[in-house]
Amino acid sequence: MRLEALLPQTMRCDAADADVEITGLTADSRTVAPGYLFAALPGEHVDGNRFVAQAVAQGAAAVLTAQPDAALSVPVLYNENPRRALAELAGRFFAFRPECTVGITGTNGKTSTAAFLRQFWTQAGLSAASLGTLGVVTQAFTRPINHTTPDPVTLHAALRDLYARGIDHLAMEVSSHALAQHRVDGLSCDVAGFTNLTRDHLDYHGDTAHYFDAKARLFTEILKPGGTAVVQMRGDVAPELAAATRARGRQVYAVGGADAALNISVATRAPDGMVLVIEEAGNRVDVHVPLIGDFQVENLEVAIGLGLHSGLDFEQMAGACNTLQGVAGRMQLAGIYQGAAIYVDYAHTPDALSAALLAVRSHVTAEGRVLLVFGCGGDRDTGKRPQMGAIAAQGADQVFVTDDNPRSENPADIRRAIMDACPDALEFDDRREAIAAAIDTARVGDIILVAGKGHEQGQIIEDTILPFDDVTVIAEHIGLEARP
Repeated sequence: MRLEALLPQTMRCDAADADVEITGLTADSRTVAPGYLFAALPGEHVDGNRFVAQAVAQGAAAVLTAQPDAALSVPVLYNENPRRALAELAGRFFAFRPECTVGITGTNGKTSTAAFLRQFWTQAGLSAASLGTLGVVTQAFTRPINHTTPDPVTLHAALRDLYARGIDHLAMEVSSHALAQHRVDGLSCDVAGFTNLTRDHLDYHGDTAHYFDAKARLFTEILKPGGTAVVQMRGDVAPELAAATRARGRQVYAVGGADAALNISVATRAPDGMVLVIEEAGNRVDVHVPLIGDFQVENLEVAIGLGLHSGLDFEQMAGACNTLQGVAGRMQLAGIYQGAAIYVDYAHTPDALSAALLAVRSHVTAEGRVLLVFGCGGDRDTGKRPQMGAIAAQGADQVFVTDDNPRSENPADIRRAIMDACPDALEFDDRREAIAAAIDTARVGDIILVAGKGHEQGQIIEDTILPFDDVTVIAEHIGLEARP
């Protein structure tokens, strides 16, 4: 693509020889190839402007930078917000995406909501995909990606690939980091969904106000004008988000609660799922879903709302509910051993842990107990550790505190911060041993919740990722103990 054709009207290049051929985009100087446009982005630890000369030496045909005094032998694009500019350029360079693109944001529930929506589309005969924490997922393949919402070049390359494969409907998780860093600014969502907003990522955003502002960008800027935002109204910030969305010329479809356009209530609970009552626009239907937890009800409300506003029929989705599959590591039934059910869940925030404990408590037998295995990640929000310890002490009958991903921190310090608020917990410096101890302690009617890592396949200790999968560890222990 010629550089002049690549540039939007809001972006200019004053070089006399600006009409060069651009063969690719990158913000990583190590991947520059001849003909590439190199984006010199300011980083948290490294400034991309340090590598401009290296990029040009490797064949970069143009450079995007915020430094107006750069004197180079190739065309230079000056932009005060090069992150946003790169996202816009990526959108124009790769050009094609699925016909219907739905963005979903929120502290918790993005992955499950996207998976439910993808399954609804597929059941309706549409070619669909989801993109997020679990990678790019279609009926035909699953491909990992490096972030919940990848960098704009990777993102738009993935969107063009999905388009080329015939995918016409995409449910995409949009993280607060991606919104704050303008990774999705080259994208226009047809519909957008909001699940909730609770404490998380304050180590990055600083406070809840900035966290909210980042999330709100999906609805006030990325959602196309006149598009519909499906907003889960059960949370405290939902009215503010809905008002901000309407103020920017977008529509709001409220779900969750008696006054919402769509509401789901739980009729009965069982170890293998729930019977739900779904009400929408005068329609009322009872369905069985093979899921547990009220948080899944909230996710399902958003997913059905998104389905309605992406062309699906209400009764068609209601009929598909009994075959919905939860995602790996999201309240996943990992096994039943000697009458005790063992669930694995990704809950790694105070609110998510509280919701997970409430979910299993509502499904435990009258004589049963809730046993919890969890820890907290290192190099992350330290303030949530005592909060999660207190939640564990209140919500579980027996707590096994162990390591999550300690990263560069001393694991014992992390465990101690948790146990200060959970003094009766048992402490284990080996996650495998903690899981085994919980299983060995359980009796008929108990539910064991192994929380924090969910679908993750490794444990990060310092700079090393060691193989570790909660579901596999559980299966191995049950198999070992089950042998005669």
